[in-house]
Amino acid sequence: MKVVVVGLGYVGLPLAVRSAQAGHQVVGYDVDGDRVKALSAGESYIEDVGPEDLRAVLDAGTFRPFAEARACGGFDVALIAVPTPLREGLPDLSYTEGAARTLARYLRPGATVVVESTTYPGTTEELVAPLLEDGSGLIAGTDFHLGYSPERIDPGNATWTLVTTPKIVSGIDEASREAVRSFYDTIVETTVPVRSPRTAELAKLLENTFRHVNIALVNEIAMFAHGLGVDVWEAIDAASTKPFGFMPFTPGPGVGGHCLPIDPSYLSWRVERALGQNFRFVELANDINGHMPDYVVQRVSTALNARRKPVNGSSVLLLGLAYKKNTGDARESPAVRAAQLLTAMGARVSGADPHVVEATPVDGIVRRVEVTPDELGAADIVVLVTDHDAFDVDEITRHAPLVLDCRRRLAGPQVERL
Repeated sequence: MKVVVVGLGYVGLPLAVRSAQAGHQVVGYDVDGDRVKALSAGESYIEDVGPEDLRAVLDAGTFRPFAEARACGGFDVALIAVPTPLREGLPDLSYTEGAARTLARYLRPGATVVVESTTYPGTTEELVAPLLEDGSGLIAGTDFHLGYSPERIDPGNATWTLVTTPKIVSGIDEASREAVRSFYDTIVETTVPVRSPRTAELAKLLENTFRHVNIALVNEIAMFAHGLGVDVWEAIDAASTKPFGFMPFTPGPGVGGHCLPIDPSYLSWRVERALGQNFRFVELANDINGHMPDYVVQRVSTALNARRKPVNGSSVLLLGLAYKKNTGDARESPAVRAAQLLTAMGARVSGADPHVVEATPVDGIVRRVEVTPDELGAADIVVLVTDHDAFDVDEITRHAPLVLDCRRRLAGPQVERL
């Protein structure tokens, strides 16, 4: 089949390469010309897609990236994998709308369109379907198939990959669901059909909201435990020995990426708009997790003050600018807000991250450095924000005079834990 993947980011590129590996003829379409040039040269900017895998499908002619919409013509299956960000706290579906309008121009009878982007329940049927119908003159469910299959990409996870993670599939009718399932059966090991796109859309938000709320709970407990003089990490270890009724979550400097800072707000917005009610769990989790970088900065200030040093003029080294261990994904990273707050307080902030190569919002205010004994020793305080395996924990504790460990990776007399 000819497969078109719209959006070649953290979700779209792995989908495109995997579909090409499965034998489909894949066109990747992205409006970012620089991305397309990099991919055409065999350069992957996504860690889950190795350059050798990318070059293999390019050389085989089964994957071709384009920045021109006309390349989408003649598709059998189209996957929408574009960003769904928040704009001033509200869902921004402009990328989804643009993708649907583009695909509508090339939609033909018998084709299948699948939305992968995370969004609120009702998006596929209420927003995408009308745009496809208006732009093509065809009727969803009668002339073409339409469904929703939420992405479950976990960057850097070598065990649960795109292929091994069960894939939820849905369609606006039975024929659409079977068409969607039939395609994904060719690229993943297990498909999980559900009754409707709304169910699949809610399932994705349920997964992320569950994590968001529980991380917020343990983050708040961590703050209170510190104030009470209790080791929250030891308490979590002890609770984890219970073989039933408990699932361990660990505190951290905040949440990042797309799944937790953004996705639950789509559900909260939908509930408020459709039902006129507040989703209080999401709102509370947003407040707690969103302010964890502020708490990190407070702990930095307290630690420096105990050593008779003000934040103003102190040198702070942030280890890890990505939001997630062993990845280069800096989207919504808590390190960004921490750096901004510290800089506003007069600190001289440096940052080290061997995985983050693309531009970040802190590039103008943070001096990027390598983790060397000299850099560690010159810092008044080192903050382990993201515990990449590339960081040498022994070297950090050997040379850093003071450390705030947000991930429970370090030990020593000069180490404080979140």
